[in-house]
Amino acid sequence: MLSKKALSITPSPTLAIDAKAKRLKSEGIDVIGFGAGEPDFDTPEHIKEAAIEAIHNGFTKYTPVAGSLDLQQAICRKLLEDNGLAYQPDEIVVSNGAKHSLTNIFAALLNPGDQVIIPAPYWVSYSEMVKLNDGVPVIVQTQQKNNFKLTRQELLGALTEKTKAILINSPNNPTGQVYTREELAAIAAVAVERNLFVISDEIYEKLIYGDYTHVSIASLNEEIKKLTIVVNGVSKTYSMTGWRIGYTASSREIAQIMSSVQSHATSNPNSIAQKAALAAITGSQHCVAEMKTAFAKRRDYLVQQIASIPGLSCIEPTGAFYVLMDTSSVLGRYFQDKQLTDSADFAALLLEHFQVAVVPGSSFAAPTYVRLSYTLSMEQLQKGMSRIAAFVSALS
Repeated sequence: MLSKKALSITPSPTLAIDAKAKRLKSEGIDVIGFGAGEPDFDTPEHIKEAAIEAIHNGFTKYTPVAGSLDLQQAICRKLLEDNGLAYQPDEIVVSNGAKHSLTNIFAALLNPGDQVIIPAPYWVSYSEMVKLNDGVPVIVQTQQKNNFKLTRQELLGALTEKTKAILINSPNNPTGQVYTREELAAIAAVAVERNLFVISDEIYEKLIYGDYTHVSIASLNEEIKKLTIVVNGVSKTYSMTGWRIGYTASSREIAQIMSSVQSHATSNPNSIAQKAALAAITGSQHCVAEMKTAFAKRRDYLVQQIASIPGLSCIEPTGAFYVLMDTSSVLGRYFQDKQLTDSADFAALLLEHFQVAVVPGSSFAAPTYVRLSYTLSMEQLQKGMSRIAAFVSALS
């Protein structure tokens, strides 16, 4: 009998959708892929040059497990300047992507049966990571009327004597919503009162639109900072998804535990990618502004097009690069002889007959929604939305 724990884990559906779309493309099929949470821009040149220089300089050996000191120091400066957070280098753990950072966190925090509160809709890997580390994910369904953000009352209603941590993701994947300072303060007050850890996933912090600003919950006061583990990385901000560099900022005690775990799991993160990440964090941020401008334009177009299709709707995202599209008004209808019972049917038929890949909301605990990523060109967006409109109009 193989591991029951491993057998209980489901593969990442977002990566599965993306892989299927890429496979169809390789077969010559014109697929429009809204599935990947990956910027379509190339990694900026100065970042690539730093990696090439690292190779030429022989920076190809082991580094300290938690990352090179120069990168840890740069992350500390970034956190202080951008987020008002003061950390020391030994409180920073650099890992193989933010996903790895999250895995380290759960390994460091959880004992068997410990509960982690996860507001839904949520990124697909959170619950599986908790289970892999012997914890129990407690999914709290948020409300569309609150822009899918966890309220104090919802949080209080989910607490038990086994609650160990609360997970906050702002800007959020898949909703694209951003928590305000006041909303975070309400959650922080409960965490401090009940002595609960807060895992704050801030990987999309640089991608916020309009008048919204990013606030790290750890910056609210010293009490909540002690309980918070901040998660971030370079993947989304600098279009470095394949470089695999993420990091955490936490108390020294938790950082030391995570470093010990990582020392046996992977050792240090890639040395060359660390030099690239250093260049990303310390170099010109003009590339980030350019990407953000392009994403904002695409977001506006996508929201407008969804609103123009009868039966579809969405809440305008204020961050990240996702739209959560509500399909509930078209569920129950038929495409040819197949009835759409949930968003998984919507996604499957859309891909099979109209060659458009979207991620069904069941992956995010939002079964009547689908997620669209606007990390593709305007030309592709226009073509994809035209096909979605044609699909919906073909329903009976």
